[in-house]
Amino acid sequence: MANLISLEKVSKSYGIRPLLTEVSLGIAVGERVGIVGRNGGGKTTLLEVMTGLEEPDTGRVAMNRGLLIGYLHQGDALHDDHTVREAVLRGKADHEWAAETSTREIVEVLLAGLDLDRVVDGLSGGERRRCSLAALLLDEWDLIVLDEPTNHLDVEAVAWLARHIRQRSSALIVVTHDRWFLDEVVETTWEVHDGQVDAFDGGYAAYVLAKAERARQASVTEARRQNLMKKELAWLRRGAPARTSKPKFRIDAANQLIEDVPPPRDRFELQKFATQRLGKDVVDLEDVDLVRGDKTLLSHATWRLGPGDRVGIVGVNGAGKSSVLRLIAGELEPSAGRVKRGKTIALRQLAQSARDDLPPDARVLGTVEGVRRVTRTADGEISATSMLERFGFTGDRLTARVADLSGGERRRFELLRALLDEPNVLLLDEPTNDLDIETLNVLEDFLDGWPGTLIVVSHDRYFLERVTDTVWGLMGDGQIRHLPRGIEEYLERREAGLRAAPYAPAAAANTSSAADPAPAAAKARAGGAEEREARKVLQRVDKQLAKIAAEKGRLEAEMAASADDYARLGALAAELGALQDQADELELEWLEAAEILG
Repeated sequence: MANLISLEKVSKSYGIRPLLTEVSLGIAVGERVGIVGRNGGGKTTLLEVMTGLEEPDTGRVAMNRGLLIGYLHQGDALHDDHTVREAVLRGKADHEWAAETSTREIVEVLLAGLDLDRVVDGLSGGERRRCSLAALLLDEWDLIVLDEPTNHLDVEAVAWLARHIRQRSSALIVVTHDRWFLDEVVETTWEVHDGQVDAFDGGYAAYVLAKAERARQASVTEARRQNLMKKELAWLRRGAPARTSKPKFRIDAANQLIEDVPPPRDRFELQKFATQRLGKDVVDLEDVDLVRGDKTLLSHATWRLGPGDRVGIVGVNGAGKSSVLRLIAGELEPSAGRVKRGKTIALRQLAQSARDDLPPDARVLGTVEGVRRVTRTADGEISATSMLERFGFTGDRLTARVADLSGGERRRFELLRALLDEPNVLLLDEPTNDLDIETLNVLEDFLDGWPGTLIVVSHDRYFLERVTDTVWGLMGDGQIRHLPRGIEEYLERREAGLRAAPYAPAAAANTSSAADPAPAAAKARAGGAEEREARKVLQRVDKQLAKIAAEKGRLEAEMAASADDYARLGALAAELGALQDQADELELEWLEAAEILG
């Protein structure tokens, strides 16, 4: 398939720092690519070079003539004196944009709660972001480029955006730290690091597995090289060379990598440790009302948080998630009822906005060591310097002024300060903002061994599901409800509520599609037959792969026993190669069937 854009040996530097070094790649018609990498590693630079906003220092960028590119930058190009209607809908009246189904859906999801005749100058950063995204999606493009599109979107809007992107025929390049979104929408992942761009098939999960397998192969190669060096030294000492041959075997990388991996955390041990530090009482909300302005966020709500609970809170923007955190922290008082806090709790909150309580000349290392030189976790003690290094502060960044830190670095620094205070109750409000995936992995790894009660508000579905054990939802009825099936249940309940809402255009669309059940029923029957056939294929292929695996094991054992018989080794290797070809074909068949089942 022809490329829309091709890069040939492209290099780009800023100052003495190379961000791209002889990079060659392309984006094809309809291809969907996700870009990952550390903050400052060159992801945005790659986007700007590909789209012609920046010229490469060397190399060539080829672009199809007349290519239509829609680019969502991290900033926005909205005119402050325009209204939302003018900026997004080009001044269309309500009856004009509402008559178009695709336009209506984009407006209802991304501009929910916004007065279309409001002036852009008065919008918050999140509202401006949603306006920019809506304006881009309302047009048709050959290539859509999205730089952190899920920022300021709630879980529900992120799920909608993933569905919307999948339905479009445009090619896509997206930079995002939202790993769930990557898995949902992209077919290829590019990792930008050290001036290079490595390509991996699939979304985030496939990228992690492939990267781990490459690392495993690299370690095996290095071990083999070291072993050969030892043999070479021994030969030099002994004199006459001893020629040997060693068979190479292909393994199932996925099973090898995960079969001995323990769960991310021992939940019961952490709860036991938390109980010892916290006691039985943490925070109880008893018959609480919480009113902000003219909006009732909680009404006669009762919620009890125990030692070691790891809780995620979800809800649409404006549902009151941050207010509930502030209520738990004691920064807000309930309008009625009471909030009871345990005597042993040491609570720490990470708000969405950075703290500004440090002098401008404060240094990173000195500030952290001023909080605590050594912090304790369930896994042992960690020094402040080690924590800084784990969170990406190395080299000259250790002694950098706090005032000179970038947005992402400041967020990491605030997280670190919160963790080093050794709280036993930790409240995190959108902790993933401005963090790259590598830093998110570090944070998740640290929280795996952190005892205590954890309450997280986040639009990052992957992070929320990764670090918490239960999910609670603010559904707009004044209650905070437990969702046993997590975010999927929340989205289902929200969708059901929207269907039931009177006079809602989205509800009308759903009702009209349900009015004629015959096509839907026929489709369901067809889909059911296809799924049954796919399950049969999976069962058959699994049995065949099991037989091949057993036969491969026999051949490999025989090859090991015939190490000195080169003729026999050649014959066995040929048999093994033929078996591997069969296995490859069966694995492809298995993947096609699995894709049908979702």
